Amino acid sequence: MNFFALKLCDTKKEKPMNIHLAEHYGVCFGVRDALALAERIASDEPLTILGQLVHNPIARERLDDLGVKQGELDAAPGSVTRRVMITAHGASDADRARWERAGHAVEDATCPLVRSAHGQLRRLVEEGCFPVIIGKHGHVEVRGLAGDFPEGVVVETEADLAGVPERALYGVISQTTQPIDRVLRLVVALRAARPDSRVRFRDTVCRPTKDRQRALRDLLRKVEVVIVVGGRNSNNTRELVETVRAVGVRAHHIERPGELRREWFEGVEEVGITGGTSTLPGTVAAVQRRLVEMREEMAAEREEARS
Repeated sequence: MNFFALKLCDTKKEKPMNIHLAEHYGVCFGVRDALALAERIASDEPLTILGQLVHNPIARERLDDLGVKQGELDAAPGSVTRRVMITAHGASDADRARWERAGHAVEDATCPLVRSAHGQLRRLVEEGCFPVIIGKHGHVEVRGLAGDFPEGVVVETEADLAGVPERALYGVISQTTQPIDRVLRLVVALRAARPDSRVRFRDTVCRPTKDRQRALRDLLRKVEVVIVVGGRNSNNTRELVETVRAVGVRAHHIERPGELRREWFEGVEEVGITGGTSTLPGTVAAVQRRLVEMREEMAAEREEARS
């Protein structure tokens, strides 16, 4: 576990504010590789990313500086051919074919673990299963998973199970960044709701997500406040914030070190830092440095007040 503490104790034996960094945090290898591919292509020719490559404003600014365009693409036949890139979140085969028919050169930055989830869902359907996808409605990864199986159902909460039609055999996968505990609860709930049916579940929650969730649980055993670093539109970053608050620990969600506030740490002895899977390591390091600076500033002010 990475952590450091600058002990600024006075004669009254005031305890220092210890700063703990989660064992696993920040950008996963799928997003890292997608960013590297986008930067490599953009250095040679114009690039349009099909959607938002990463839910992180700092990374988006870096791509903007390279002239990368991000967003929806007009795939009408006869449109100007462009170099386009699928994000790490993946896309449906139907969308890939549509972009290629329009004459675009398609680069694929789909995370291998997302690609594996697509493959597992397809195999379940080929085996005769009705497709059920556990994930967030409207999320780009979920749209990609569901895109080739419009008859399937996306389940985000137990309330969505009412919309699952009666079938003899269900095939269940999940969005790769879902909390595994939630996924397992929903699988149990589906089996309870359809006791006469068979449910084949394939665990497609990715290892980086599981590692970060486990590391956060470990962090929560020793801290009073957690700083969660990541884009405000990042679903997995928001999930981390919710996990912290669910156990009664204070959480502050920030995108940049400049958002840190001194009053959050008055009287606090143990502070934790983590980041979502789209958060750059440099951003987390900058937040860590700013916390150390604030700790030193607060200690100096206390010392001056006593003198």
